[in-house]
Amino acid sequence: MGIRVLVVEDSQLISGALRILLEANGYEVSVAGTAIDAVETAAALPPSVVLLDLTLPDEDGLWVLGELESRGVHPSVKLAMSGYDDATTRERCIAAGCDDLLVKPVPVREILRIIAERTS
Repeated sequence: MGIRVLVVEDSQLISGALRILLEANGYEVSVAGTAIDAVETAAALPPSVVLLDLTLPDEDGLWVLGELESRGVHPSVKLAMSGYDDATTRERCIAAGCDDLLVKPVPVREILRIIAERTS
């Protein structure tokens, strides 16, 4: 089994582009457009990596991490994605267990580099 990545992003344009990019680089990819879908998807197919948008239509993206933890799903890499790059947002992400905050638009090479480094 390869490395499974869960992309949690409500923009179909962004999630579709990330899916194509990640699959082209050999990753297994699941996509969820809401926090609830993300938790259900991760419970059924536990990911090694979560790319998590912070602004979702049903819950704050960081809520997903708490739910995964309570269900015994422990991705080895948790990367938040946001359009905000301020100290408060970064602190919230780290406190919630994220490994890093990637600021949108996220450079695709950066995503690939981080995932490769942290899953090898």
